[in-house]
Amino acid sequence: MNIYDIKANTAKGQEVSLSDYKGKVLLIVNTATGCGFTPQYKGLEELYKKYSEQGFEILDFPCNQFGAQAPGTNEEIVSFCTLNYGVTFPQFAKTEVNGPGEHPLYTYLKSQKGGLLGNKIKWNFTKFLVDREGRVVDRFAPNVEPKKIENSIKELL
Repeated sequence: MNIYDIKANTAKGQEVSLSDYKGKVLLIVNTATGCGFTPQYKGLEELYKKYSEQGFEILDFPCNQFGAQAPGTNEEIVSFCTLNYGVTFPQFAKTEVNGPGEHPLYTYLKSQKGGLLGNKIKWNFTKFLVDREGRVVDRFAPNVEPKKIENSIKELL
């Protein structure tokens, strides 16, 4: 199994294969709209605008598992992100990242790059960096600002 075998639903309910992103550098992030780290959306959007034409994609997976900080429907989350942070990168449906209902994408990501809590996601805004060949090359803690990931992204581009 590799990352390109996985499918996920967009915020609009369309099933997408991650193989659609083959050949791109990916930053996969579990997000929340009511979290102390929510302002990171601004930095994520800045990275996206700067590097998307070079083959960089951010995949946003809202998650309500940490302090119920991603309330609302998928549509409400997209609206919040667009209005408050001008988000233009792909947003997916609300996703579980830990436990029995976790999405296969997160099972895969965690199997490739464990964290301080082993194979658990610690909190909102955990970030996984994936190279153009689909290899998970790094994992960043929630408190790592997007701008601190920029050099790692540039190296892969």
